[in-house]
Amino acid sequence: MMFKLRPKQEDILKYTHGKMGISAVPGSGKTWTLSFLAADLLKRGILLDDQEILVVTLVNSAVDNFYNRISSFIEKRGLIPNIGYRVRTLHGLAHDIVRERPELLGLDSNFQILDERESDNIRDGVAQAWLTSHPSELDAFLDPKLEENKKDWVVREKLPDLVNDVARSFIRYAKDHQFTPEHLREHIKHLPASLPLAAMGVEMYENYQNALIYRGAVDFDDLIRLALTALEWDASLLERLRHRWPYILEDEAQDSSLLQEKILNLLAGETGNWVRVGDPNQAIYETFTTASPEYLRDFLRRPGVQQKELPNSGRSTPGIIRLANGLVQWTNGEHPNTAVQDALQASPLIEPTPIDDPQPNPPDELTCIHISTKKYKPSEEIQAVADSLERWLPDHPEATVAVLVPRNLRAFDLVDELRHRHIPYYDDLLRSSSSTRFSAGSLGNILQYLADPGSSSKLAKVYRVWKRDSRQNEDENAQVEKQAELLHKISHVEDYLWPTSGLDWLEDSGLEERAPESYTQFTQFRFLVRRWQEAVLLPIDQIVLMLAQDLLTDAGELAVAYKLSELLARAQDAHPDWRLHQLSDELAMIAKNERRFIGFSESDSGFEPDKHKGKVIISTMHKAKGLEWDRVYLMSVNNYDFPSGQGGDPYISEKYFIRDSLNIEAEALAQLNVLVSSDEYHWYQEGKATFAARNDYARERLRLLYVGVTRAKKELIITWNDGRRGEARPAIPLVALAAFQERSGENQHEPT
Repeated sequence: MMFKLRPKQEDILKYTHGKMGISAVPGSGKTWTLSFLAADLLKRGILLDDQEILVVTLVNSAVDNFYNRISSFIEKRGLIPNIGYRVRTLHGLAHDIVRERPELLGLDSNFQILDERESDNIRDGVAQAWLTSHPSELDAFLDPKLEENKKDWVVREKLPDLVNDVARSFIRYAKDHQFTPEHLREHIKHLPASLPLAAMGVEMYENYQNALIYRGAVDFDDLIRLALTALEWDASLLERLRHRWPYILEDEAQDSSLLQEKILNLLAGETGNWVRVGDPNQAIYETFTTASPEYLRDFLRRPGVQQKELPNSGRSTPGIIRLANGLVQWTNGEHPNTAVQDALQASPLIEPTPIDDPQPNPPDELTCIHISTKKYKPSEEIQAVADSLERWLPDHPEATVAVLVPRNLRAFDLVDELRHRHIPYYDDLLRSSSSTRFSAGSLGNILQYLADPGSSSKLAKVYRVWKRDSRQNEDENAQVEKQAELLHKISHVEDYLWPTSGLDWLEDSGLEERAPESYTQFTQFRFLVRRWQEAVLLPIDQIVLMLAQDLLTDAGELAVAYKLSELLARAQDAHPDWRLHQLSDELAMIAKNERRFIGFSESDSGFEPDKHKGKVIISTMHKAKGLEWDRVYLMSVNNYDFPSGQGGDPYISEKYFIRDSLNIEAEALAQLNVLVSSDEYHWYQEGKATFAARNDYARERLRLLYVGVTRAKKELIITWNDGRRGEARPAIPLVALAAFQERSGENQHEPT
């Protein structure tokens, strides 16, 4: 299908050379336009045989998207596809650069790149080691009002996660600024006063890097840092790559980081060809990183940069466009916190498509916008959304629908409710799918028991897993609970599983006469557990596959189990000393969704909403960027998930057990900046970073809400809840949007 170019797109395709910045609104076809530009440049025949157009994008799924579109455009012009262009994420580009000169960077030619899981493992260990060696170091930051027993619980259960969070943000931020542990350690020696959080971060950073060096490995952040170092150190390499990639096309430039900015700026050079397209209003990956929409904004202000716009969007009805633009204009001029009025830029606003456009906007009469100011309890909000979906889906089998939430835990509650009602859904856009989490959790529970076979409590948990299908029915679930409690009360598990003469718990229980059904279930369960125990000497992947065959019936769950078995086999190869206990912990991390299970979710390779018509797509708002649905629900739009930097708003990074509502992550990074500052008058003021982080987070959440609103094509429903403690209020932007709708008199009715 050939597309008719819009006037603004035609203007961009007139590009020949130099630097060009493009501000694009949601649904404007920026990826399509950039792909078309790449194909058009290739058609002009301006590249030499050893040259390529370099396309840099944000995520792996976009890489495939670009390749497919450019190939399609090239083939239609009679050219050979897959020649003359290279599409990379920043990490992929960095890997290409480092592979050119690994020896320059002190790396072996076969250097290892740690994946997210392995990096997390190392950092977890580093954070725990720091806590163990500094048991009282953070006492000064704990709320003095904590009772002693509560304080002990916080130190044991809450501080490890907080220290790990500090380690993650500190290490990433330091690497983004090219601060080495040695460099920071030297600065600490000459401090006139103490910076305890910076000292903590430096020590963990140092230990983390030593662990990488020991393994002969780098992490993803190192890869980018080292790529820049290679370009700065080796002029001939830089010249060679500038020749290889005479044109650089950058997508999603609003999420460019400090190092990405430096790498692409070097590759383009003063007189090179660099096209950047993005939407600063969709910059939603900033928190505790160096990513910022300011890099794109600054680029657009540079002398000599051609400034273009893609303001036309055919995605949504005019009514939804008016609402999205209303959010931008209200933020700019009326947001009560003037410090965040710059969160959304007012130019360009979204414009409908021109007359006779091949992708016209849905007609305005299809607009349905319902912004609920009604206070729901969290469970009531789940019920209300599920009720609405249950009414709407049967009448719209060919429509697409999504429920978007601020964070994963809220989504999982909705998944449980939809599953209970047998409403079809798809949730693989979450960090790991519910089937992945369920399979990992089920198999992990069995492995935990096999690692501790004398535990009656773990045996009871395995029984609940085995009887999971019966637990959908309230009466049957009650029976399963009673049976599990009987197993939990067994004094010696061996007397049940491997009875000897005169010591048989099952025969002595009297269940055969008074509860024959339970007796039968326990007999069958005993057979299975014995079989599992006899298999513990097998390789871990074989154990997992055997358990899966006994436990799982769904084809998707079995496929997940196969992937999990491969993951654990790799983990065991990497850690030969690991036993069932450590391997079961690895599965538990996946089940709790603390680590993303990479390589199985459809979201890793691209997602097409139209393939899931008649099914509820459940996603976070972050993962929904770039996607669109006929009907969209936005949940939990309260002042906890969308604070505005105002007094009284709660902030997820400000822990209740830390004094004075300090944001420890933000304060640690502020101390890091002081540590490396060359300004002798620049010194650390406690609390200043916490206040600044509130406004930064409020800006990002405004942009996240904008992303959520602009996912909707025809219908939009927004709700809020009062939070776990009943203290949350509707987010200020939600109230503003409701007032906007009331003034306009548009479509403010209860949806079906």
